[in-house]
Parts: sequence; structure tokens; C-alpha cells
Amino acid sequence: MSQWSIVWSARESFFNGLLSTLELFIIAAVLGLFIGILLCYIMEYQNRVIDRAIIAFVSLMRAVPFLILAYLLYYGLPQLGISMEAWTAGLLALVIYHGAYFFEILRSQRRIFSAGYIEAAVSQGFSRYKIFQRIVLPNIFSSALPLMGNQLIICLKDTAFLCIITVQEITAAANSVQSTYFIPFNAFIVAIALYWGISILLELLIKRLSQYGNKRGMTHA
Repeated sequence: MSQWSIVWSARESFFNGLLSTLELFIIAAVLGLFIGILLCYIMEYQNRVIDRAIIAFVSLMRAVPFLILAYLLYYGLPQLGISMEAWTAGLLALVIYHGAYFFEILRSQRRIFSAGYIEAAVSQGFSRYKIFQRIVLPNIFSSALPLMGNQLIICLKDTAFLCIITVQEITAAANSVQSTYFIPFNAFIVAIALYWGISILLELLIKRLSQYGNKRGMTHA
């Protein structure tokens, strides 16, 4: 039996790993983006104490390697009486970590957003929430799409670290196949192809969203 035939016979393991990776990635991306938007909205109120707490949180996430955060949640929290399954701990690590980066991306675009739009909206009687919802967020989100796309791909790749805490995703599936049949090259080539395929789809999605945003005039650049 050829090595590629062995890989094909283990296709169910790769398929299950792919589903797990996609599930983790999609949920983490959606919740992380929600956190980023929420923090960005909270900073609209310009409360010095809250703003400093948010910046401190983001600074911490930028300083801590993702794998250390995943280790802390899965292996460290049980010492405090808080235990989670590996999948839950991995998902939480992805959401917290990338939520901070999504916020930082949105905040960078918010800083260069023209104050004229805000002043015009205020003069029309828009509330702070309506201004953020209808004017600020659509524009800064559209402008941030290329950076968002990069961060989404990083989030996807970070799911591979979760095999260290026993989450059964693509990398864990490849590692299981290579350790069982001793075909590391073939097993990891398949894993690379799966990650690459997802990344290409993400790039196409971001490109389409960018084109849509440009057609709708949602840009302040």
C-alpha cells in the first residue's frame, strides 16, 4: 500500500479534524469580532478608567503568546477550581486573544476617522449609539477589512496550537496519522493543503466584502 493510499484510508480523521477546525475558527472569529466591536463602542464614551482597563487588556494579549494563554486556561485554571474541556478552553483562548486584536485593528481605523462625520451626525440629533452603528462602524469596518483578513488567517493558524491541549483539529489529525503509520511528510502535506484551502476562501471573501464596501462608499480613506 502506498503512502498516499494510507492517507486516503485515514480521510475520516482528516475530515473530522477539518470540521473541528472550522467550527473553532468560525465561532472564535464571530465572538472575537463581537468583542472587538463592543470594546470599540465602549471607548466612544471616553471614560478614562474604563479606557485604561481596555488598553491594559489589549497590551497584555499582545505580550502573551497564544499558546501560553491556552495552557493557562486549560491547565492553570483547574488549580483555582475552574475546569473546562479542551475544546472549550481552546475556543475561549481564541476568542479572548483575537478579540483584543480585532479591537486594536478597529481602534486604529477609528483614530483616523474624520470628526466631520461625527459633528454632522450630532447636529442632526443622532444618539451616540446611532452614530456608532450607522456611521462609525460601517466605515471603519470597511477600511479595516484587509487587516481583518490577515487577522482571520492568523486566527485560523492559531487553531493548530490547540492540538497541544488535546483538541482534535487538523494538526492533531495529521499528527495522529503520521505517528501511527510513520508518514509525516504525506500527513502534514494534507494538513497544509487544508489550511491553505481555507485561507484562499477567506481571502476571496474579504476581497468581495471590500468591493461591496467600495461600491457602497463605505470608506473614509
